[in-house]
Amino acid sequence: MFAVLKTGGKQYRVQSGDVLRVEKLAAEAGDKVQFNDILMIGSTIGSPLVTGAGVVAEVIDTIKADKVVTYHKRRRKHSSQRTRGHRQQLTLLRVTDLLESGADRSDVKAAVGARSGNGPRVKGDDRYAMNKTDQAEMARRVQSGEAAEKSAEADDKAAPSPVQPKNLMQSARDGRADDLKLISGIDATTESLLNENGVYHIDQIASWNGREIAYMDDKLSLGGRIQSEKWKQQAKKLAAEKEA
Repeated sequence: MFAVLKTGGKQYRVQSGDVLRVEKLAAEAGDKVQFNDILMIGSTIGSPLVTGAGVVAEVIDTIKADKVVTYHKRRRKHSSQRTRGHRQQLTLLRVTDLLESGADRSDVKAAVGARSGNGPRVKGDDRYAMNKTDQAEMARRVQSGEAAEKSAEADDKAAPSPVQPKNLMQSARDGRADDLKLISGIDATTESLLNENGVYHIDQIASWNGREIAYMDDKLSLGGRIQSEKWKQQAKKLAAEKEA
């Protein structure tokens, strides 16, 4: 028996005993993780996911992919060139079990993508600015007195548990998806990833609550971009303009 699972924006056909490489997960070597986004298992095909199905795997190690070299050359005024290499971090794991049912009652932790360039989420991680835009916003809030200090423990208590949005779709309305790239922060790659996960329209993003935003952020390994780039606020404005 085999299953088709989805993680990191990619699909994998697996069976018990397979060793595969996936986008880096928030897990250490020796941990057991469970993939819950199962598109197909055995003879059961999901719509889009198979309810209650899961794939359990054991993490072998965190590795790096082959180096990708990019070369930039600017002519005329600058006359400069730069070569830069990149090795994507991946998680190497071995599939141990395929669950056709009962995965939602399993005590194995869910497989969650690690934050890009920052490893697994840790206590209080969301309190810190992770890029220049966030740092500038944090500096403004500190100067204006808007930023109140709070403990990481308080963050943990206040943070709601993520929940899957109820408005995900199998296909776009009338076969015509919105241009999600109108939202600043969503490029063609991210738009394709959103479409694969049932998000085709701007009003879908506009109606997400905090728990649904947290779910989609973890699901797509966006590292807090939905919140920091204010996708919901932008979507609400665009939806209002569309109705006007």
